[in-house]
Amino acid sequence: MNYTKELLEKDRVKFTVEVSEEEWKNALAKAYEKNKGKFQIEGFRKGKVPRKVIENMYGIGVFFDDALDIILPETYGEIMDKETELFPVDRPEVDIAAISDSTLKYTATVQLRPTVTLGAYTGIDFEKKSTEVSDEEVDAEIKKDLENAGSWEPVGDRAVENGDKCVIDFSGSVDGVKFDGGTAKDYTIVLGSGSFIPGFEDQMVGMKAGETKVVKVKFPEDYHAENLAGKDAEFEVVLHSATVKNVPALDNETVKDISEFDTVEDYKKSVRDRLVSKKEEEAGFALDQAIIEKVAENAQVEIPECMINDEAEDMVKEFEYRVMYQGGDPEQFYKMTGQTRENLLNTYKTGAAKNVKLRLVLQEVIKAANITVTDEEVEKDLEKSAEEAGMELEEFKKNVTDQHRSYLRSSILSKKAFEFLRNNNNIK
Repeated sequence: MNYTKELLEKDRVKFTVEVSEEEWKNALAKAYEKNKGKFQIEGFRKGKVPRKVIENMYGIGVFFDDALDIILPETYGEIMDKETELFPVDRPEVDIAAISDSTLKYTATVQLRPTVTLGAYTGIDFEKKSTEVSDEEVDAEIKKDLENAGSWEPVGDRAVENGDKCVIDFSGSVDGVKFDGGTAKDYTIVLGSGSFIPGFEDQMVGMKAGETKVVKVKFPEDYHAENLAGKDAEFEVVLHSATVKNVPALDNETVKDISEFDTVEDYKKSVRDRLVSKKEEEAGFALDQAIIEKVAENAQVEIPECMINDEAEDMVKEFEYRVMYQGGDPEQFYKMTGQTRENLLNTYKTGAAKNVKLRLVLQEVIKAANITVTDEEVEKDLEKSAEEAGMELEEFKKNVTDQHRSYLRSSILSKKAFEFLRNNNNIK
């Protein structure tokens, strides 16, 4: 195989490929072996028809398509193995220039990773968010811990209030007609949580177990189901039971139950430390995001449509995986919301373009700053992972694939790039 390379505008490259006669004939022979069992010609057993007989009957090009399926990936793959400085981001567009039983010439045009021109990426002023923790924040976090440790107990004969957990049946209708998703039995709702349509929970306050009430609400104008948005609705609600959370008092005994500490003082200090650590992490992430967004704003790059489409597709798939992880069905979600997968793809495209640009710019910063990752750094990361998994390093490494190592190397590279950006910009 011989080929020539031509760099085109907008980061595209065109390969003109001439496959050797031997390679092409081998591909044709493989195509014949793959397909000979499909031909049944009088005078020959099925699968035993000579190639020449088939070609005479069906034409010399009868095996061309299958042979192309064999030879194109092989030869294009060989080219990519040699052209290590090129980074395709899409499938090649292939045009057959010449084809016969002994000749194959084709062109393959492919989109490359776009050229990024960096602007200012060092010496920029940034401000890191404060990580100070107030007493009020500590008290609020402790309140959450105590509530999580609380137990639910029957409310007795009293009417329900905000904060009570209620088990209800409900049946909703608009203009007297029931709608999909508007009916449920033994549904659990915490009053005041805001998890239902505005006004629904407020009208339940004051009900008692066994009572039935008609609740009148109006769906929000931006409600996800277009057929219900802005509509007045009535729900017949039956309250079966209600419980109230019994929250323990903050004392040494409670602290022993909800934490690893023995005293309120030690527990409070741990809560403060936890909040500081959380704020440090959030502030660090926000700072990194602000830096890379500013560096990307200063950079110039023309992003190919194929990269935006691929990123949007990945975002939709991730969303669908989350729906399935929560026990849902993506197709059912689309039906219930009046949404389509295509609409969701289009919705994600703006974010996808931003994601691609940030990633490309970070890669260019890595290149410009000559940031690298050593095998020792990858090994150290593996040691840490093995320790966290409670395994011996050599045992842990038996399950580490080349793909996993590549991911680790990429992750370390990104961390070092952000460290470089923090160290080379002005952080207040």
